[in-house]
Amino acid sequence: MRRALTATALLALYATNLSAEVFSADVWADNWFEMHINGEQVAIDSVPITTERSFNAESFQFEAERPFTIGLVAKDFIENDTGLEYIGTGRQQMGDGGIIAQILDATGAPVAVSNADWQCQVIHTAPLDKACEDEANPVAGEGVCDNDITDEPEGWDVAGFDASHWPQADVYTAAQVDPKMGYGDVTWTGTAEFIWGPDLEQSNTVLCRLTVE
Repeated sequence: MRRALTATALLALYATNLSAEVFSADVWADNWFEMHINGEQVAIDSVPITTERSFNAESFQFEAERPFTIGLVAKDFIENDTGLEYIGTGRQQMGDGGIIAQILDATGAPVAVSNADWQCQVIHTAPLDKACEDEANPVAGEGVCDNDITDEPEGWDVAGFDASHWPQADVYTAAQVDPKMGYGDVTWTGTAEFIWGPDLEQSNTVLCRLTVE
């Protein structure tokens, strides 16, 4: 009996390996991203989110069996929960985000690109009032510098998660996002678009997901 079970397990493992594919991914983010496949991290931005001007593209590979669920964490740089940067200087302002991604199969054909098919939930919005940008002493969570911050939902990046209430991704043009260093290093498919939350400035942390059939 033990030999039969071992042989069955080996056959199942062999079949799983045969159905798995190697995919290539390209991601450009303002400012930072982390990608999960079926809840497992497969890539993280090499430039820390604590870096004010971290404009770069990342290219990497991962192995998965279809269908698989992509979970993308995207963050814009902020100094604190006011949602501002360069606080206390003449450059005090809200930053702006944006991310573009593509996943290609072994032949180079796109199997997923960032577009309105994705669902994106914002978990850090700040400030709620853009007048915070002009405050002499902005305080997070007070007055015009109030915010809306929630934790990542458990299991949001796996297939079984109920994302029926999540909105579709907001799509932006390259002119709106104004991508800088690294963006031009990638040959993007014509269908890949910039996505983010509903506001490039106020949406600071965005969770985006898509299932590839």
